[in-house]
Parts: sequence; C-alpha cells; structure tokens
Amino acid sequence: MNASTALGLRMTSLLLRGNAPGDVTGIVEWFGAMQAQDVNSALWSLGCRLPGWSLEQVNAAIEDKSVLRTWPMRGTVHWVPAADAHWMLDLMGVRALSGAAKRREVLGLDEATVDRAVEILSAALRGGGRLTRAECMAAMTGGGVEIAGQRGYHLLWYASQRGVTAIAPHVGKEQTFVLLDEWVPEPRRPSREEALGLIALRYFRSHGPAPRKDFVGWTGLTTTDCRTGIAVAGDQLTTVEVDGVEMIMAADAPDLGAGEWLALPGFDEYMLGYKDRSLMTDDFEAVVPGGNGVFRSTLVQAGRVRATWTRTLTRKGVTVTVEPLTKFTAADRRAAAEALEPYAAYLGLTLTVKNP
Repeated sequence: MNASTALGLRMTSLLLRGNAPGDVTGIVEWFGAMQAQDVNSALWSLGCRLPGWSLEQVNAAIEDKSVLRTWPMRGTVHWVPAADAHWMLDLMGVRALSGAAKRREVLGLDEATVDRAVEILSAALRGGGRLTRAECMAAMTGGGVEIAGQRGYHLLWYASQRGVTAIAPHVGKEQTFVLLDEWVPEPRRPSREEALGLIALRYFRSHGPAPRKDFVGWTGLTTTDCRTGIAVAGDQLTTVEVDGVEMIMAADAPDLGAGEWLALPGFDEYMLGYKDRSLMTDDFEAVVPGGNGVFRSTLVQAGRVRATWTRTLTRKGVTVTVEPLTKFTAADRRAAAEALEPYAAYLGLTLTVKNP
C-alpha cells in the first residue's frame, strides 16, 4: 500500500476517525498505554476522542479507578488500565530501574535512603490515603529524608516504578498519589509470554500500520521480547508493505480514511507513539523546536500536521494562536478555527483564534 492509505489506516487505529469507544476506560484499554506526562495534554488526548465530552466529565470518569497514571515504560508517565498496571511495570517498567543506581549516585542518594523513602510513603498512604505531591514530599522530609533539588521527584518516581505507588487523579491543580495495591486490589496477572502478546496486540491495533522498530521503541523492550510478543499475538496481526517498508497492523483493521481537520495535544500517541513520524510530518523540528522533548500541540488535516497551536486561558475564554507550517488559504484558516471549537467546548470556554 502507499503512504496515503497507510496514514488513513493509522488514523483509524489511533481512534481519531470518530471510532473510539464511548468511554475513558475503553479508549485506554484499546491503546494499552497512552502518553500522559503532561496532565492537560493527557486529558485532552481522552477528550478529543470523546466528542461532546467536557473536561469535567473526563475528570469525573477517571475517578472510578478504572485507569490511572504511572511509569509503565521508558520511564515516562502514561495512562494505563488500572488492572494492567502491575504486569506492565513488571514487564516493561522494571527496565527503567536499571539506570536508577546511576541516577541516585548523581543525586547523592544511597540505597538505604531510597528504601526508607518508599517505606515512609507506604506508611503515609496506607489505609486508602491519597496525598498530594506536596504532602508526599512533606512526609519524606518529616521522616528525615532529604528531598532538595531533583531528589524528591526521583523518590516519587522510584516508588511508583517499583509498583508501590501510582498517580491518582488531580485534586484541583495538584497531583496526587495512592498505594497501587489498594487502588487496584484485583490486578490482572498474565504470564510473561501472555503479557508480551497483549502489549504487541495493543500497540499494533492502536498504532498500525507501524514498523517493528517503533514497537521496540515504544515499549523499551528488547528486540527478542518484541519478536516473541508479535508471534504470540499470531493471526490477530498482519504484515503489510508501505512504500517498500514492512509494517504490522491489526488483521481486522477497517479503513475509515485519514479524515479532515483535528486539534490534537502535543503529547499524544499520534506523534509520540512512533519513532518514525514521516507519515505525519516533514517538519518534525517545528513540532519539537530545538529537540527539547516538548511537543507542541498540532492541527492535523487528513492525518498530516498543518500547524502548531498554543493556548492562553482566562476565566471567560481560551485564545489559541495558530502557527502554520504549510501555506494556509483563507479556507484553511476557517477550517483550522472550526477544528479548535471542540477543544473550547470541552473547556466550556469561548474561543478566540489568532493567526500570525
């Protein structure tokens, strides 16, 4: 198949063709894991796949404990189905711990101090506790653990990476933490081989067609483990050739086309789910200026990035500044503004669009 056909299939896989399940749980289950290190982007990643939903509705939905945020792979925060958090951490998250000792050395933390911090957090959260990030920091300080600089963040990360804690929904604007075992008392426990097959199926059904190397990069697993996962998924996946490049996708994936204009968050699987973004843009540098790891929000037409956008919020409205990356006609500007309307509605605010 050609790149255009592949892009249409990919947009369908990414649930960006109006084909998403009608709830937060179904969307996160479909992906297996969704990029979520920036909470505002993470919430809009769900909202843009739930037409008509408001931010308040999305926030209410994640309170039911069916999904949570943690560091399941690559040391990066993702939405995951709550019942799958344990095995994902065991399968992929544990790989990030291999570099923890070196990081502790840089931060001046020894193993005894790290273990002490985890014990303090466990005790503070035990019994259904839910503490803000600031309260977790205070608990560690009160227990005699120094949290200056990046130490506090590393300790919070380490406790979650170990599967002791997890990130619960925000309270107001504050991040909160809970004990994973209490938040998810009945986790799924597939065998390692089953888990590899599950993550392979979920990746390719939600991102395909995609090359094997992108699956390796997304999971952080070894090439051997990824090969095993694909084999376990078996005939649920199929191999296709896209302009001479071998890719994998779900065997039963429908083709709903690439679609029209969409306003997507920067930290979305649309962009972060791949190593090779050439199907979506020829100007990746403009999406991540300076290669600093901060992905800008994008305006996408027929699966291709046409512009980036930034927002400014006030009590009464949201002002969005559009920065075209390709030549814009008057019709393009109108279409881009219309594509931003669902975002303003999701926020419950009046939209003002500025074009340079």
